[in-house]
Amino acid sequence: MRHPRHGGPAGVLAAAVRALDHGPCVVTAKSATVRSKPIGPSLRCYANSVVLIETNLEPPNLLKHLQALEVAFGRRKRGQSWRARVLDLDIILWSGGAWADDQLIIPHPAFRRRSFVLYPLKQIARDWRDPHSRRSVTHLAALLPKSSTF
Repeated sequence: MRHPRHGGPAGVLAAAVRALDHGPCVVTAKSATVRSKPIGPSLRCYANSVVLIETNLEPPNLLKHLQALEVAFGRRKRGQSWRARVLDLDIILWSGGAWADDQLIIPHPAFRRRSFVLYPLKQIARDWRDPHSRRSVTHLAALLPKSSTF
């Protein structure tokens, strides 16, 4: 979906990273932006990137902050899987290890299977370890099927 102010997916992503780098969050690293095909019935291509942030927010409050940014960028409804959206921000990993409650699971349950997450993540946090498997991001990326492309 094109954004009236920021344009296509890459422009929205760049603006979202700038917006994230204020208030309770400081962006300390950003991967390159990659394009990926949709998962599910959506027809548009997506722009993906991974950022490393520093924040004092606990995961539930960080999630609320990210969701408020999504709404500010025009995201309408949550809970509809596989639908096109202007912006989708996820918490993939957390320095505190694992987290789970009714609203949030860290690490993100699907990150180990997604090249559009692991390849950018490898650029900025290659040695970070999955708290469940204890495998590094580099190792997890190497385990992706060769057909797993953007």
